[in-house]
Amino acid sequence: MLCFEGKLSLVCFSVTAITIFTLLAPQLFFQIVPNKYNAIFWGPAFYYALINMILRYKLKGDSYQIGIRASFLGFTFTVSALILCYAPFQYKSFGIYGMTMSLFHYTEFLTLAWSNPENLSVSSFILNHSVQYAIAAISSWIEFIVEIYFWPNMKCYWILWVIGFTICFIGEFLRKLAMITAKRNFTHLVQFEKRKGHKLITHGIYRIMRHPSYVGWFWWSIGTQIILCNPICTILYTIVSWKFFSERIYIEEITLINFFGKQYFDYQKKVGIGIPFIKGYQLE
Repeated sequence: MLCFEGKLSLVCFSVTAITIFTLLAPQLFFQIVPNKYNAIFWGPAFYYALINMILRYKLKGDSYQIGIRASFLGFTFTVSALILCYAPFQYKSFGIYGMTMSLFHYTEFLTLAWSNPENLSVSSFILNHSVQYAIAAISSWIEFIVEIYFWPNMKCYWILWVIGFTICFIGEFLRKLAMITAKRNFTHLVQFEKRKGHKLITHGIYRIMRHPSYVGWFWWSIGTQIILCNPICTILYTIVSWKFFSERIYIEEITLINFFGKQYFDYQKKVGIGIPFIKGYQLE
């Protein structure tokens, strides 16, 4: 059963996305507006500002914080969809990328709202994950802009869009499946103290890999850069993501061995991590 916060976010995301798309898509399709590129950006921004004013009036406290974030992601999803539908061909991959990004962050919150509402908070959208995450995203946008200015044709390999989206979809599916399977045992932060009722999950997707949520995020991050046809960031994302998850898994497995002892040690011997060349913490 979806909790109140989940229902609120779903309404805000859906209403914003449907409203903007319904108002603008027919105008762009029938070329009613004189400059469709201005309509893609300024039109949604105007409607989003109005929706934000309504949310500010209707919601207070955490409800507003949840509503405005869900609405922003709905706005981003719709603008990205309009770019995919109406922008020049070389820009369309950025539309796919934007839709993929907005859905990833929104479904992080929605999945947790359904499977583990006790650990739900405004930060569950993970929009402010870390400074490094923001730098990585901005770097990919800069590479896309620079390359599309000097070499626009390199952004037109639609087969790479398909490959990248497929990788993102698989990664997203793995991560969300892990969250649903773990339920109350899933958190966005590494836990250094064992919570009451915390159990070691070894069934479902966890029978195949020890850290499916990290595996999913690892491949999803690489897939976003393949969608953008960003050769530099594809390489950098692979290296940086591998290093990040290698360190995070190492730390997390120390805490899991402290929590579950021999039970986790036996689990380690039976099931691999899922990310190539990452072994985690190994007891001698």
